[in-house]
Formats: sequence, C-alpha cells, structure tokens
Amino acid sequence: MSSLTSVEMNFLVFRYLQESGFTHAAFTLGYEAGINKSNIDGNMVPPGALVKFVQKGLQYMEMEANLTNGEMETEEDFSFFQPLDLISKDVKELQDMLRERKRKERDKEKEKDKSKENDREVEGERSRLREKDRHEKLKEREKEREREKMERDKEREREKMERDKEREREKMERETFERERERMKLERERETEREREREKMEKEKAQEKQVGDGDRDMVIDQSDKANAGDEDHARSSAAEPMDITMTPASMPSHIPSSDVRILEGHTSEVCACAWSPSASLLASGSGDTTARIWNIPEGPLKSGRTINALILKHAKGKSNEKSKDVTTLDWNVSAAASSSLLIKYLPGEGTLLATGSCDGQARIWTTNGDLISTLSKHKGPIFSLKWNKKGDYLLTGSVDRTAVVWDVKAEEWKQQFEFHTGPTLDVDWRNNVSFATSSTDTFIYLCKIGETRPVKVFAGHQGEVNCVKWDPTGTLLASCSDDSTAKIWNIKQHNFVHDLRDHTKEIYTIRWSPTGPGTNNPNKQLTLASASFDSTVKLWDAELGKMICSLNGHRDAVYSLAFSPNGEYIASGSVDKSIHIWSLKEGKVVKTYTGEGGIFEVCWNKEGNKLAACFADNSVCVLDFRM
Repeated sequence: MSSLTSVEMNFLVFRYLQESGFTHAAFTLGYEAGINKSNIDGNMVPPGALVKFVQKGLQYMEMEANLTNGEMETEEDFSFFQPLDLISKDVKELQDMLRERKRKERDKEKEKDKSKENDREVEGERSRLREKDRHEKLKEREKEREREKMERDKEREREKMERDKEREREKMERETFERERERMKLERERETEREREREKMEKEKAQEKQVGDGDRDMVIDQSDKANAGDEDHARSSAAEPMDITMTPASMPSHIPSSDVRILEGHTSEVCACAWSPSASLLASGSGDTTARIWNIPEGPLKSGRTINALILKHAKGKSNEKSKDVTTLDWNVSAAASSSLLIKYLPGEGTLLATGSCDGQARIWTTNGDLISTLSKHKGPIFSLKWNKKGDYLLTGSVDRTAVVWDVKAEEWKQQFEFHTGPTLDVDWRNNVSFATSSTDTFIYLCKIGETRPVKVFAGHQGEVNCVKWDPTGTLLASCSDDSTAKIWNIKQHNFVHDLRDHTKEIYTIRWSPTGPGTNNPNKQLTLASASFDSTVKLWDAELGKMICSLNGHRDAVYSLAFSPNGEYIASGSVDKSIHIWSLKEGKVVKTYTGEGGIFEVCWNKEGNKLAACFADNSVCVLDFRM
C-alpha cells in the first residue's frame, strides 16, 4: 500500500485553500512549501480532493470499527459514528463503543417487547370484558324487545277486542234501528189499511145521502190522502247520508285516448307528482332515484307534440341505489328573495322544487334542473316535505322520528323537533312559523319554531296517524289513521271536536275542499274528504261532523284525493288502476280513466282543466278535463 508524501499533502491543502476562497493563506503556503517547484500536475487533481480524501479515511475507520474478527456481521445493522469520534479515538475504542451501543439497543428492544406483551394482555382482558358487556346488553335488549312485543300484542288484542265490541254494539244498534224502522213501517201500513176500511164504510153510508155530499166527501178523501202521502214523504226524506254508487244507468264516460298523454321515462314506480302553482310544469318522483320536471303544453293535449322532461338525478351513476328513491316533493308557493346565493332563483312562486328521498336528504332544484342546495340532517328516509307560504322555510318529516325546519336562505337546518317515539309520517304548516306532525306513535304534535316543547298535543287515535291537514283558515286540523277513523281538532281545544267513524278500514289520506272562509270560494260549504282502504271516498260536513255522502265507485283501496280548484269536482285514484272524477253538485262520477298500474297520487293544475296521476307501472299520465 503506497503512502501519501508531504509534498502531495501540501498540494492537497493548497488546492483546498484556493477552492475555499482563502487566497492569502494559499499564497503563503504555496510560497513556503514551494508548490510551484513540485512536479505534480494540477490538472490531474479533481476539485475537492482533500475533503474526499479525509471522508474516505473516516469511512475506512468506520468500516474497520464495524468489523469483528476480520469479517462484517452482515446480519446486524451497520452503525455510524460521529466524525469527532472517528478522529479522536482508535479502532478498539470505537469497537467498544459499538458493542455498548448494541447492548443498550438489545435491552431497549427487550423492554419494548415486554411492554407490548403486557399491553396485549391488558387489551385482551378489555376485549373480553367488552364482549361480555355487549352480550349482556344484547340479552337485556332482547328481553326488553320481548317484553315490549308482549305488551304490544296485549295492547293490540285489547284494542281489537274493544273494536270488535264497538262494532258489535254498533251492529246491534243498527239492527235495532232497522227493526224499529220496519216495525214503524208495518204499523203505518196497518194504519193505512184501517183508514181505507173506514173510508170504504163511510163511502157506503154516504151513498144513501145526496150526490153533492158524496162528491164533497170524495174531495175531502183525496185531500186527506195527499196530506198523508206528504207526511210519509217528509218522514222518509230526513237528512240521511247518501251512498253514491255507479250503476249501469249512471255509468260515467271514459276519457278518450285523445285526451290522455302517457309520460314515460321512469324505470320504477312513480309515487309522487305535483303541478307548479305558476307554470305548466309537472314534477314527478320515482323509485328509480330520479325526479322529473315535465313541460306540459298549454291548451288541449295533442298526441303529436313532444313533451320534454328534465331529469333530476339523486344518485351518481347508480340508478338502482334504493337509498336515493324519491318519496315526496313540493313546489314553493311564495318566495323570499333576500338570500345572496338564492336570490336569482326566487322571482316568485313555483320557481323551486324540493324533493325528499330515502337517503334522508332534502334537495332544492330550479325549474332548469339545477341542484342548488342539499340539506342533510335526518338519519332516515324522508316521508313528508312542505314549504311554508312565505317560502323561507322548508319542513321535513322522517323515519328517524324527527321533523326539521330548514332555513332556505342560509341553506342550513334551523331547528330539529324530536318529540315522536315512532317514524314521522306527515307534516303540515299551520302558518309560516307553526306546524303539525303525525306519527306511527298515534300522537299529533303542534310545534312552533323557537319552542323546545310542543305547543299542543292531540291524543285520541288508536293507530298510526297517516295524514294531517289544516283547513284554509288554520283553525281546524284534520287527521286520519289506521284505526279507521278521521278526526277534526280545534286549536282552542285539547280533545277532538268530531270523530268520523264511518269507514271500515284504514284511512290513508284526507283533503280539505278549497271552499269556505280563507279560500277563493268563500260562499261554498267547507268539506272534508277521506280516502280509505275500504275502497270508498267519504265527504264530511266539517261544522257538524256528519257524513254528507259516500262515494262507492272503486273496487280496491283508495290512495289519493284531489279537489278541483273551484271545489266542484273531486278526483280519486285507487289500487284498482282507475281514476274517478266525481261531480259534487250532481253526486255522481262524470269521468273515469283506467291505467296499467295502481295509482299513488292525483293532482289538478291551477286552471283545473288538467289532471295528473302517477302509477305503479312507472308511468305518469295527464288527462284533459272538459265538461
């Protein structure tokens, strides 16, 4: 191995000083060491040669210190030393340092392994305790569910027995009434027969008298008969509810195909539809995770004209994502154009469409199909959704047992109302700040924004309350239930004012007529309509709480009702696939249409000359209505 001469070392130091900028030091060293007299070719020495030389020397010492018995133990990690240690210590001292360092690392590793083992044992014990606790809680919950189920079963059985007793009592009362009426009828007939016998005897006696007297007796006899007939007619024409049933003699006219347009495009059942209050736009919501806005031409429908639809997608590329099914929708009635974000979309009513879906989100869309707001707070599907009249709040009811008021301008929830113990089935605004909610828990709550407790609680139903609707003045609240009853409540009273019990099966929906105080038809009587699974529609006098008539035209459950804007007609849609349009003035069906699937909802446009319906066969239809 060749050694480094002092001349070569001087040259390396000279070059280092030059490269480092120490010009004077380099000149002095070069002069005193006679660098210019050496035979070293400077061009052959690379830049930084001295630094590289020193680094390689240190690396050599580091390598030598890591060698044991002349060979490196490649199984172990290579250890690095500080440069000062390499310069100030010899190889043996470095090897001692290395052995001490490795011993400490091994001790630390053993301590770490021991700590990990202890942690694993502790965690294992915690896991066992958690699992045991979870099992105990599951068992407790299961026992609690079983107890609740038994209590519910007992309650249902008790309610069933009470209903059966009530029905039996009503049946007996009806039978008693019928027997009494039959007895009175027979008594009247006997009395009439006796009267005729007396008249006959009197006539025979009168034959012996003068002809004039006989004629006068005949006139009196006829007058008495007429009076008796009038009295019988008056007794038989007392205010009894009418059963209006379609008979062959009064069969309605079917709406011709030229007056019907079938709107196709949805790929699953269509469960909601609504006309815009300001334009000829029809919105529909479906189980295919979309809503659609159809631009319906003004005037009579023509088969050749194309009807376009905007598709409002609630799922991104997954049309079978059931959690995005659209369950309800509603157009804004008025607008509060003070939001910097929404101001351009709020020139008036019917400019925004709100949709609710099974993913628990409410969405707000423009008539151009733009999604401008997604409202997330619920933890379950939204079953009902309503704008207030001012248009600044949106109200939603969900399976998660809550109702939420959304501030549309701020695009955030304002208040969540957590009063019900079962899914919230329906919501309806009383005014711009208060509303009613109904639930499977049989209760109805009247709530107000800013209040943390219900303003009023209505209790009286014995089954799920499917629908609540305020009358046009916001004074009377109507409700209907699976207990086969509808009830009318007054805001000033705690108990219901009318209990409407003529249906025999669950009542699915109710509607107030657009008549009476607070409507465009103030001089007409206010009426409540109810639709039931007993296949009938019944009309009720809201003031007296009496049934006006029963509309018996459907063959299966009736799911939907809609009064025409003038209050003269009511449309009903049924699982039997048919739509009936009833004239309330004539008391009969005047138009009918039969589709290819059960009907979930019917609705009139604002002019009252078109009726829309959504079907279980994935279609929407629009009917021209002309009388």
